[in-house]
Amino acid sequence: MKDIQELEGLLAAKMPIVAIESRDEAKVLQMFERFTMLNERALWTWSVTCGLQKHNAKENAYNTTKIEDALRHIEKSPANCIYLFLDAHRFLDDPVVLREIKDIAARSEWTHCMLVFLSAKLEVPEEIQHLTARFRPSLPDARRIAEILSEEARRYREATGEQVKANREALAVVSQHLGGVTEEDARRLARLAIQDGEVTAADVARILKAKHELIASSDILMLETGVPDIGELGGLANLKRWLRVRREVFMNPPDATPQAASIPSLPPPKGVLLLGVQGAGKSLAAKCVAGAWQLPLFRMDFGALYQKYHGETEKNIREALAVANAMAPCVLWMDEIEKGIAGDRGGDSDGGVSRRVLGTLLTWMSERTSRVFLVATANDISQLPPELLRKGRFDEIFFVDLPEAAAREEVLRIHLKRNKQDPAAFDLARLAAACDGFSGAEIEQAIIAGLYEVLAEKKPLSKELIEEQFRRTKPLSVVMGDKVAALREWASTRTVPAN
Repeated sequence: MKDIQELEGLLAAKMPIVAIESRDEAKVLQMFERFTMLNERALWTWSVTCGLQKHNAKENAYNTTKIEDALRHIEKSPANCIYLFLDAHRFLDDPVVLREIKDIAARSEWTHCMLVFLSAKLEVPEEIQHLTARFRPSLPDARRIAEILSEEARRYREATGEQVKANREALAVVSQHLGGVTEEDARRLARLAIQDGEVTAADVARILKAKHELIASSDILMLETGVPDIGELGGLANLKRWLRVRREVFMNPPDATPQAASIPSLPPPKGVLLLGVQGAGKSLAAKCVAGAWQLPLFRMDFGALYQKYHGETEKNIREALAVANAMAPCVLWMDEIEKGIAGDRGGDSDGGVSRRVLGTLLTWMSERTSRVFLVATANDISQLPPELLRKGRFDEIFFVDLPEAAAREEVLRIHLKRNKQDPAAFDLARLAAACDGFSGAEIEQAIIAGLYEVLAEKKPLSKELIEEQFRRTKPLSVVMGDKVAALREWASTRTVPAN
């Protein structure tokens, strides 16, 4: 109904051209069929194979498979018609076609005809942009998705004679991830989930991969697989507690929890900025946010984002953020964000591209309503613009410092266990003291270096051998001591400790 009302608004405004980007041709045709019936208009469709045809009638316009012939026919046709062109985007750059479209649009005030162009991807030429209204059909809501799942389960039962078995929690997660796509695509994904007669946790990963391939048109936004659990993150107790406290509100829409009647409606958390020493675990922490909340993780590749052609970079980030919105609920990770949006201080060395990218990102951060949790990591705070750091952009700015003694013990335990060593066989307190000033990444590399030694010498790994690796290594806190000290001093009064 919302779509019909929006179309009626365009009709009342006498917009001569409407551009629709959608793969769901069947739904758009049904919508226009109802719209034209309610408004007593004739609906004609055009395709390169059939030419102009009156919808739901045997009436064809002779010799109109070429779009310019179809447009000439429309110029001589009766008023009060709506013409829906399917996949005409390849012909819109032709000067003759553009001129004919403009001539029809110029007369639309009296003829009351509307040209509608429907394609999966549609770039409107600059010459007719001022005459064109963009229209996006609404996507299925939670109620409609539940109906689609029920319909597909019924079809499976009719085809096989067996009921679809479903784990309640897995079904709820699958339902969430069927959002953000067209009704036709949601139905395909639903069939994928129930193809074996069962909806389980394994179907969630399958649905996410298929949905991402369906939506994403480039490698700018990549689905990260094998996301670690929060238990694989040593230390960072404050960050872990912050995530635990906010998980319920983010994962459930307002009024969905039993406590909703007794507590005020809280806005879902938007995201965090993780600033810290290189190797201290910012990237792992970003991944563990998704693991802690059991959400898909998408990483934005700033290297793939920037293009040499004018306007392409800005288009890329808009498309990437639109994909993130469609994949919600999810975690969006922007690694080393300062390299993607810093540019130069004046923003002019790259023709202002970085400033426009920043503007697009800030607008999205402020206005998005989708449940996309943004995790940004940064090493150099001086390169970040002040407008990105103000309150409201991120819920919190955490400083990820080098691990303290207890956290170093935890990191040692995790990496020893990951490398098939028994942590109980090592004096972890002594090892933690030996690697004071080491980052988590440096501790991991020391253990790996020790394993190379024991493999070559055919002997078991010992605490003495690991201590020897620590003595051989100069950690970043020593090599770049002045920079680390300056970063700690800056963060002491401006950020929240993650440790």
